[in-house]
Amino acid sequence: MSTFHFQQFSVLQKRSGMKICTDAVLFGAMAPVKQGDRVLDIGAGTGVLTLMAAQLGAAKVTAVELTQEAYQEADINFNNSPWAERLELVHQDIQGFALTANRQYDLVISNPPFFKNHLKAADTLRNTARHTDQLPFADLISVAGSLLVPQGLFYLLLPAHAAAKFSAQALASGFYLLNQTDFRGYAHNEAKVSALTFSRTAAGLQARLLTIYEAHNVYSSNSAAYLADFLLRFARDQLKRPS
Repeated sequence: MSTFHFQQFSVLQKRSGMKICTDAVLFGAMAPVKQGDRVLDIGAGTGVLTLMAAQLGAAKVTAVELTQEAYQEADINFNNSPWAERLELVHQDIQGFALTANRQYDLVISNPPFFKNHLKAADTLRNTARHTDQLPFADLISVAGSLLVPQGLFYLLLPAHAAAKFSAQALASGFYLLNQTDFRGYAHNEAKVSALTFSRTAAGLQARLLTIYEAHNVYSSNSAAYLADFLLRFARDQLKRPS
């Protein structure tokens, strides 16, 4: 599917290395965006998280993307969205962007490259999107530190097995883990990925396990509550309900 349609926007994803997936959409729907926030999306890909942040009420979202193919598709997606005037797209590596940026953000979000020292696929775009070569976790933490306002939040999606190690690295740089939501597909599955929220202010950790599906193609009530304003299937369900 080269274009994924949401309720309020569509995402062209023909050439980008990573396609729309349930984990990323749920992660975007749960983003701690407050009305009027300035948001930075690191490694924007198709721009889906940027678009979701805009729908959630961000006043301005800057999306930074390294690969030419994803940048071009994100540009189309942004221009075709209802929030084009609130979206800024930058074709650059985030390390270079951080060196010259003259502003800070209330929220930094990222669905970063996951894998380190793993076998790579033949598709170089997919490799860039999935592997940490271009964006080591230490760089990601450093960039977030330089680009966040003092009370800002740092929100990212990681494999569940990497959450503890990343959190320890983040703590060494002054970031405290405030919230960890582990995603599992079904009740019988182990958690696969974790949505992590960090702040420079220490507070008690809130941790929970979210089950995405209760049966095949049936979302749990918890995941449906987040996705109801985004996925087309929920809009169609509303239309089918008797008044």
